[in-house]
Amino acid sequence: MKTLVAVVLLTLICIVHRSAGSSGAHVVMSDGCCTAYSAARVPKGRIKNMVMTPSFCQPKAIVVTTVCKKEVCVKLELDWARKVLEEFQNSTANNNSPSAPFNVFKCNEKKKSP
Repeated sequence: MKTLVAVVLLTLICIVHRSAGSSGAHVVMSDGCCTAYSAARVPKGRIKNMVMTPSFCQPKAIVVTTVCKKEVCVKLELDWARKVLEEFQNSTANNNSPSAPFNVFKCNEKKKSP
């Protein structure tokens, strides 16, 4: 019986953790600071825009906007995030839209029915 309770409890914890991680990572406050962060890599082809949070925000972060218009906060301390930000800035250096490999995918989310 104790084993069953432990398994059920662990399953619930995993479900809550997974759902909180996916929705909480894209919370950007009106002042531009992030309240939650994602460590998951966003594929370059799905990145539409990348901007730094304002200088007064701690910790410093990058706000990644996807082709589906979701904002995901990523801590600047992550090596992959800094490298992708540099590549993105180089691809938009002439005030153009981001060039490949960025922004090449279409949003394939299904619209929710009312």
